[in-house]
Amino acid sequence: MPPRPYSSPPTRAVLTALQAQYPAHTYGYDLSKATGLKSGTLYPILQRLHEQGYLDAEWQDSPHPGKPPRHIYRLTARGLDLARERQNEVAQPTRVTKAKGALT
Repeated sequence: MPPRPYSSPPTRAVLTALQAQYPAHTYGYDLSKATGLKSGTLYPILQRLHEQGYLDAEWQDSPHPGKPPRHIYRLTARGLDLARERQNEVAQPTRVTKAKGALT
């Protein structure tokens, strides 16, 4: 099992948006609107979460003739656990103390 991904604020925003839509699938465009992230930030996060098994990604044909298919995304069971874990971490911030010049 790969280690838990680093949860930068953008990653936590993506996890939160995906969790809010779970179990429904979500388009990248909708995630971009929900998180305020631009595609250059959003899609690498989605790709990384997918590669690590936290996200299902599927191609879906466009309902509009002549338009290309689009990816849809949904958290896996592991991804839902990760989203909940990260949400709890944010809800209960850790305390930083200084001991002999080191942060713990």
